[in-house]
Amino acid sequence: MPIKRMALLMLVAGLCAPLSASAQTGPGPGGRAPYDRGQERNVPGRFDYYALVLSWSPTYCASRAGDRDDQQCNRRDGRRFAFVLHGLWPQHERGWPQDCRTRERPFVPERLINSMLDIMPSRRLIIHEYRKHGTCSGLSPEGYYGLSRRLFSSVKIPPRFVMPNDDFTTSPEAVVSAFVEANPELKPDMLGVACGGPGNRMREVRICFTRDGEPTRCGRNEDQSRLCRSPRMYVPPARSSGPSGQGTGRRI
Repeated sequence: MPIKRMALLMLVAGLCAPLSASAQTGPGPGGRAPYDRGQERNVPGRFDYYALVLSWSPTYCASRAGDRDDQQCNRRDGRRFAFVLHGLWPQHERGWPQDCRTRERPFVPERLINSMLDIMPSRRLIIHEYRKHGTCSGLSPEGYYGLSRRLFSSVKIPPRFVMPNDDFTTSPEAVVSAFVEANPELKPDMLGVACGGPGNRMREVRICFTRDGEPTRCGRNEDQSRLCRSPRMYVPPARSSGPSGQGTGRRI
C-alpha cells in the first residue's frame, strides 16, 4: 500500500475513534461538568462543588479534654457549642484539591480571624482551613470566609440538634431526614453524615453547594458508605442534665 494512502487511513481512523474517558468533558451526573483528570488537580478555582462541613462540637471536645487553652471546648465564659463550622471544602467529583499555590502568601488577617470565632471557635482552625482548602477556592481570605458564613447561615439546624441537654443515639439517615425537613431546598443526596471514634460518635454533617452557593448533589467524597457505615451512632450532648455530666442515652 502506498505510504501516502496508509497515512491517510490512519488519520481517518484516529478522527473516528471515540473520546477516551480523560478527554470527555461533557456534563456528568446531575448536570455538573466533571473535572478533567488530565489536568493538575491542585489549581486555585479549579473544582466541581463545595462541601460545607459542620462539625459536632461535643464529639470534638471529647478528644480535647486535656487542652485547657482550647477556645472551643474550655472557655472561661462557660459557652458551649453544638454544630460549628469546620470548613468549606472545594471538591472534585472524586477526590479534592488542597494546599493550592497562590500568588500571594495565604495570610488570614487578624480582624478576619476575630470575625469568624462565633461560628468557627478556633484560631488555628481558621488559619489552617484557608491554607489547605480556601487557597483552592480561588477566593481571597475575605471572599472565602464571607461565602463560608453565608452558606453556614443559610442552613437551619434541626431543633433536635440545637444545644441538646442529653445524649442520644440515632442513624445517619435520621440526621439527613431532619436536615431535609428543616431545609426544604435540600434533598437527601445533597448531604452526608460522618461518624467514628470511641463509641462511634457523630462527627460531622457535610452539605454540598455549587460554586455559586446553591444546594447541589454531592460527589463520591460524601458517599454515605464512606463517611459512616454503621446504622447507629452516638450523639453526645452539648449540655448535660444527667448525673456527673452523663446524658440519658435515648434513641431517636
